[in-house]
Amino acid sequence: MSKHDDNAAAEEELGDESKSIIFSMISQFTRDMDLSRITFPTFVLEPRSFTERVTDFMSHPDFLIRQAQGIWGLLDASKSDDPVQRFVGVVKYYMSGWHIHPRGVKKPYNPILGEFFRSQYEFDDASGAYFVAEQVSHHPPITAMFYHSPEHRIAIEGDLRPLSRFQGNSVGMLLGGYAKIHFLDRPGEIYEVTYPNMYARGILFGKMVLELGEMSTVTCKHNDLVFEVEFKTKGILWGAYNQIAGKIRRISTNETLFEISGNWQTAMYITDKRTSSAKPEVLFDSSSEHVVPQHVACASEQEPNESRNLWKHVTKAIRENNLNAATTQKSAIEEQQREHVKEREAQGTRFEPRFFQLEIDGNYHPKLVINDIPKEPEAAKQRVSQWIFAKPDGSMQDMDRSEDDPVVLATPHKR
Repeated sequence: MSKHDDNAAAEEELGDESKSIIFSMISQFTRDMDLSRITFPTFVLEPRSFTERVTDFMSHPDFLIRQAQGIWGLLDASKSDDPVQRFVGVVKYYMSGWHIHPRGVKKPYNPILGEFFRSQYEFDDASGAYFVAEQVSHHPPITAMFYHSPEHRIAIEGDLRPLSRFQGNSVGMLLGGYAKIHFLDRPGEIYEVTYPNMYARGILFGKMVLELGEMSTVTCKHNDLVFEVEFKTKGILWGAYNQIAGKIRRISTNETLFEISGNWQTAMYITDKRTSSAKPEVLFDSSSEHVVPQHVACASEQEPNESRNLWKHVTKAIRENNLNAATTQKSAIEEQQREHVKEREAQGTRFEPRFFQLEIDGNYHPKLVINDIPKEPEAAKQRVSQWIFAKPDGSMQDMDRSEDDPVVLATPHKR
């Protein structure tokens, strides 16, 4: 079996004790039950918060910003003069984020209300980007996010609204919400994105497997283009894991310009349907692409409700495989959140997000107005970094400080 057919990275087999806990828990479930208020055992947790997991979509920004090296190479989508090429670059960027996930089927921490995660990126061309995500609602869970590259004049905003449902031998996560990609030097050119659903299969019997399913889209009405892709789930008796089938077409005429197929976890291919002799070419191959790392301040520079600092004791316990300690620390965080709710109720106050606000369209948007960001890169850097990394006392988070938190230093490295 080739590496492009191997689905081992998305599979997990639970031990007898873990299976017993799962059986005991789901015996209380009914089909299509909303699981957003259910506390899951720590052995199914990925040691990071959902506010950080959102950054998986930012792992290949070079498809939006790097110098073009051929039409299906590292397309400089925001700077290309061809709107179709720009659209293909955005599609490539969007499809490149799904292959990043922990081995097996793991669930990130449920962020507490007001929790946030912030980071910055440095690219090979000495440019960079800034990111922030915040939990703006707990019930229902909503995570708002913002990403900006000053030099390349790209901004991404959105909110994710995961809704988990029990479906017999599966748990489905329905990914609602929105995302918009702005090319700020091209007024009106906005790419609107929707998401597929996620499924954890085999929670009662068989191997636990992560799958994506249903349709998602990328739409740019300004340029009359839409990408519709089906994430196919494997049949019981036939089919393969992680298959996709999509088309890029003109909205006004329904003309198909490109077809995209392959495996979202490994390699995807694109075919130009405008040319009868065109053959499939590689759109994305996860084995040959570079994930752009993000830089996060050390725990001592983080605020109490900043994700890595907030969950550091849980993360340490999970990496040490000390599930009792992980459960105790996780319960303490959840109890603290309940106390904060009681305090607000007693005071008659409402939670106010720090970085985002709910607007008339029903979505959360950054309080920093995107169209007000200066065009000049240095001015934009100062404005955006001040907004994201300033502490409540007005000082800036020191991104260069070495890690000196004893809990983090004692935490085993990722395995």
